[in-house]
Amino acid sequence: MTPNKARAYFALVGYHFNPDNITSLLGLEPTSTNDAGASSNLDKPVISSWELSTETITSESQDLDIYKLIDDEILKKIEPAKDKIIEICKSHNLSPRIGVELTLSIDKDENTPDVGFGARVIKFCSEIGAFINVDYKLSERI
Repeated sequence: MTPNKARAYFALVGYHFNPDNITSLLGLEPTSTNDAGASSNLDKPVISSWELSTETITSESQDLDIYKLIDDEILKKIEPAKDKIIEICKSHNLSPRIGVELTLSIDKDENTPDVGFGARVIKFCSEIGAFINVDYKLSERI
């Protein structure tokens, strides 16, 4: 049986910024960065990103509780930096987002995880002007 998989993340994305500067300003270590936009010219803008992500978890290893994944793994880390995030988004013209990436099993015996966002997450997103992304794909049979 193919398991469901999930990963939650918080990202700052924008043009012409160096993610290392964001790391210094926030005082948080990202799990991944993309500095492609830092050296691109204005004729062809390229997006850079700074991301704090959970590990990808599977329904084989634990129950996929998306609410808990975002609250306990992401929001707990970034909430104390809320004012810095707002300031950095304004000064660097960045777009904040909280997201979930899901790979859903096509096996009929596998339960589909509930995907949603609690009031605390929605309030936080509203306060910092963040988008919420949910990306999903279907797994292939093994």
